[in-house]
Amino acid sequence: QVELVQHGGGLVQPGGSLRLSCATSGFTLGRFPIAWFRQAPGKEREGVACTSSREDRGSSTLYADSVKGRFTVSRDNDKNMVYLQMNDLKPEDTAVYYCNANGVWGQGTQVTVSP
Repeated sequence: QVELVQHGGGLVQPGGSLRLSCATSGFTLGRFPIAWFRQAPGKEREGVACTSSREDRGSSTLYADSVKGRFTVSRDNDKNMVYLQMNDLKPEDTAVYYCNANGVWGQGTQVTVSP
């Protein structure tokens, strides 16, 4: 059974940092691209970051312009884990964050950036 279980998130002040994790199971993580999305209240879900699989020629990582330089996506294929390190958080980063791999979504985790 393919499953993604997220951990992390919470309340942080502007300028702070959080790390989200996504534990995957039921498939070989290294064979699949992974992505992080977020959805703010009243807005559509948007892509935040994605990284190609280890089998892709010329592995690459892409970020939304709004998070470039502040967020870092990483993966540990041996541990079947995916991470999103978020630094210098801003109130506009407040949203529910989701990981996605192999066509499956994590359950979502709330990130709130507020003084």
